[in-house]
Amino acid sequence: MRLRRKGDLICTFLLLTAFCILLYVQVHFESPHLNKHENQRESGTQKPIMLGSTKAQPQLDFSSSTTKSEHNCQPGQQLENVQDLVKTSPVPNLLPWNYRQYLWQKDCREFNQIINQKDKCRKVRGEELLLISIKSKVEEFERREVARKTWAQEGRVHNLQVRRLFLLGIPANQSSVASWSRLLEHESQAYQDILLWDFQDTFFNLTLKEIHFLKWVDQFCPDAEFVFKGDDDVFVNVENIADFLADADPKDDLFVGHIIYQALPIRSNKSKYFIPEMMYGQGVYPVYAGGGGFLMSGHTAKRLYQASKEVDLFPIDDVFLGMCLLRIGLEPLTHEGFRTFGIVQPSAAPHMQMFDPCFYKELMVVHSLKVPEIWLMWTLLHDPNLNCARKGSIKRPFRWRVKRKSTSASIKKRRH
Repeated sequence: MRLRRKGDLICTFLLLTAFCILLYVQVHFESPHLNKHENQRESGTQKPIMLGSTKAQPQLDFSSSTTKSEHNCQPGQQLENVQDLVKTSPVPNLLPWNYRQYLWQKDCREFNQIINQKDKCRKVRGEELLLISIKSKVEEFERREVARKTWAQEGRVHNLQVRRLFLLGIPANQSSVASWSRLLEHESQAYQDILLWDFQDTFFNLTLKEIHFLKWVDQFCPDAEFVFKGDDDVFVNVENIADFLADADPKDDLFVGHIIYQALPIRSNKSKYFIPEMMYGQGVYPVYAGGGGFLMSGHTAKRLYQASKEVDLFPIDDVFLGMCLLRIGLEPLTHEGFRTFGIVQPSAAPHMQMFDPCFYKELMVVHSLKVPEIWLMWTLLHDPNLNCARKGSIKRPFRWRVKRKSTSASIKKRRH
């Protein structure tokens, strides 16, 4: 009996030893890319690694030296053959699933358009055209409807002819939106303002929405003098935008909004904006505009479209557009009328009413508003009895201020 127990113990020990040896071999010999990534991180010399290449990219080199070929992605291709990509991809398996999926598919950047509006930019009487483009999701019909009925109405505003478009992708969870394709088809027929592409409408794919819209403008709206692009939870004072553009030359470069300088990549994987070092190894993002809303000339939109074909895709669309601005060497303008982080009540004015229509009347874009709040501000601002000159409403006259921060030196530094 003792000999039998002793033999069992020896067999168990040998099996455990063999298992440990196999595990060691698998980790250290079958995952060379993972080991290389870990060694770079420990030595502090890690640089951004691009998928499909074993060479580190130069600092702040967001683009290839030549225009990269566009991959024509067929319907549903984003989610096909993922397991095959897992086996052949050099991407470390320690990354979260959404980042691994993004890196595997990041070169798939050309998707079919399902719903188009080819005649949207047909001009009337030769007037200058302001194209309002709004990022939305299929399920956010209520937000689209409130925009249509309030600030995004089509028609003439001062000297501009205003046209409206909503930019959509395929719902990520189609089962949660019953009969979405039929409903969206009816909505498009009723309003003629839907653009739909065949990619999943996810946070990481907002960059796809960006490049497909720029391509659409280049193909179907090349004569638009100005383009506004924003989210579907903003309130926009189009009258103030028209006043601002009154003296602007659409043939010149123009890119204005709430410009963000010296933003740092977020390394916490608990954040929505988490970016691992292997995806972006630099310490600071290029200058970019807060995505709640920004304004550009048609000339600038064309230049950004060309740059978007030369810049590697990035999962945060605002930063990606900043990379495109850096690519063309354009200095954006920051304007205090763009409140893309919403309105924060000043500590020095605790008595201030944040929904005072006279305060909103002085702004251009306010982000992060709910549907009832947009309805409320629109109704109050268009009240014929509104009198913002009454005592106590505004203590000093409002003046537009455009802040310019020179970034030409930093652009040259980054290029070299």
